[in-house]
Amino acid sequence: MSKYYFQQQDLKDYTIRYFVRWGVPAEDAELAAEVLVSSDARGVDSHGMIRLNSYYGSRLRKGLIDPLSPITVLKETPTTLAMDGGNGLGHPLGIKAMRRCIEKASTVGLAFATVRNSNHYGIAGYYAMLALPHDMIGISFTNSGPLVAPTHGRTAMLGTNPIAVAVPANSQRPFVLDMATSIVPIGRVTVYQKEGKSIPAGWGVNNKGVITEDPSQVIEGGALMPLGGSDIMRGYKGYGLALLVDIFAGVLADGGFSDNVTGSSSDQPAKVGHFFGAIKIDAFREINSFKQSMDELLQKIKDSPKAEGEERIFIHGEKEFENADRSEVEGVVLSETTVNILKKSGLEDGVEFNLTPIKIT
Repeated sequence: MSKYYFQQQDLKDYTIRYFVRWGVPAEDAELAAEVLVSSDARGVDSHGMIRLNSYYGSRLRKGLIDPLSPITVLKETPTTLAMDGGNGLGHPLGIKAMRRCIEKASTVGLAFATVRNSNHYGIAGYYAMLALPHDMIGISFTNSGPLVAPTHGRTAMLGTNPIAVAVPANSQRPFVLDMATSIVPIGRVTVYQKEGKSIPAGWGVNNKGVITEDPSQVIEGGALMPLGGSDIMRGYKGYGLALLVDIFAGVLADGGFSDNVTGSSSDQPAKVGHFFGAIKIDAFREINSFKQSMDELLQKIKDSPKAEGEERIFIHGEKEFENADRSEVEGVVLSETTVNILKKSGLEDGVEFNLTPIKIT
């Protein structure tokens, strides 16, 4: 399958036009485009341009997302902020909420925000990383439609509920943990189904809660397993993390949680919730000293003995930063599947995807 390379700005400009087509204000469209293209640039193509029509455009077209993303402040203190996103696009809501956290933390040392009545906001790590230029630690959680069964359960009751934390360093790349709390994303199981392959035992359960290697049984009435897998592999830890995210992003936000949050195929508002945090490091210790300690910690990990046959130990976020650097030089990579989807949906939606690739491999 071919790979297509595009200039980042060309993809952003197209994405802005696409969102504006559905009534999204240009400023919010620009924010959404930045998140989506950044995802592809960092190599997280499952959350990038491939979702432009299938999730965002589809739901905007059906009136299931308010393109104006109206924000209501529900409660506010010097260190906290609770917001209602008015069923708007998750990207501008997330960026605006995280910016407010950073603004507050710059004055009082730390701040946290919740957003209820939002939608899918792309990669969680994007919002956590907004804190890095401000010498802060960033935190971002979001819940999502149910795909994961609790340990010993057989019904999907929790989302893949990602956790993201970004921490600055000095000469080392920042530490950026951006992880789902399910063992794999549902898209990975779908790929195996389409290819007629069995999935590894432990990825999912059937409708009786029994571990299955048949991807169809997971997709049709079954569920993904939490991070770790079965109980004997301590999958209850991943289950606990998913539940924790639902508490912060759903219950604390006074929004949707568990099976009250809907998935992409639902004809109801998603009721997705988010939780954001910003921690000013020099509220705890001198920033340069902190960064030097981070460098020391990360270098110790990278220099530690490698497993047989392995040449490198990666720090969380390192691969994605390297992908982003390559994208600046070579262009952002989109798969042939993604390009074909963009061309088809662009014609259907009246926003033709006619960008010329830098190269095709």
